[in-house]
Amino acid sequence: MNNTESKFNDDEMKPEYDFTSGIRGKHYQAYRKGHTVTIHQEDGTTTVQKFTIEDGAVILDPYVKQYFPDSDSVNYALRTLINLVPHISPKSEAS
Repeated sequence: MNNTESKFNDDEMKPEYDFTSGIRGKHYQAYRKGHTVTIHQEDGTTTVQKFTIEDGAVILDPYVKQYFPDSDSVNYALRTLINLVPHISPKSEAS
């Protein structure tokens, strides 16, 4: 490997990123409610964009997304799983 090649794969954390004092999930709830991004342009103007997660949207972990890359594959897998679970009617749950 020469000096111009990276000794890290794209999936590996680079040494200059230090998350040792980070708190996992700290901004999770706020992110789920939506967030605003302010973009500062070179000409001095700013653009503000609001991002929200659509109702019913589900965020997959990267590992899971490797196996289920799109909505069709997720829905197929969940429908298969639903067929494996015994159906419980609402009346029997109250008993």
